[in-house]
Amino acid sequence: MRIVVAEDLYLLRDGMVRLIEAYGHQVVATATTGPETLDALLKWRPDVAVVDVRMPPTQSDEGLRAALAARGELPGLPVLILSQYVEQLYARELLADGTGGIGYFLKESVFDADQFIDALERVAGGGTAMDPAVIARLLSSGSSNRRLEQLTEREHSVLGLMAEGMSNHAIGRRLFLSESAISKYTTSMFGKLGITDDDDNNRRVLAVLTYLNNP
Repeated sequence: MRIVVAEDLYLLRDGMVRLIEAYGHQVVATATTGPETLDALLKWRPDVAVVDVRMPPTQSDEGLRAALAARGELPGLPVLILSQYVEQLYARELLADGTGGIGYFLKESVFDADQFIDALERVAGGGTAMDPAVIARLLSSGSSNRRLEQLTEREHSVLGLMAEGMSNHAIGRRLFLSESAISKYTTSMFGKLGITDDDDNNRRVLAVLTYLNNP
């Protein structure tokens, strides 16, 4: 894969570059500010980009804004956002256009090399990859969405793992259920959430977006 890495902290940026290249992928450009990030994404059109939320010049949300602006110019541009903390708004904004190719990870998760590279590859393939810690935080925050409240405990577990970016096969292995059983759960879940699009990949993104849209 051709990858752009946007991170202003030198040690983390250098570590990610070395890690990515150790797994056989190519880092075509790096960026340390919001404007540099947008320029790099539009110039290189990478297979996937790793972008820090908070970057110079103001250390607020320049990285996120650069990613959103780039996806506006290049719809579906795969982006894995890194954040120091769990901030639900960022994940929701990234998924707002209803397309995949999006991930949201905490910086601490970069140190789990296999998990990080797996997330990059999933996002590059057009899927979603949510940090398990983010999902755990959202689960613990409760839900006021009436449609989500209709889900059974098992369906809620399936949706949480789906939000991490897992396939039905992977979810089945995690929950010790057959893939056909997971398929039945997802079909029931989509119905309860009012998601009827025929494109299964898009339905999964819409379900995750519903999940993240909870206060």
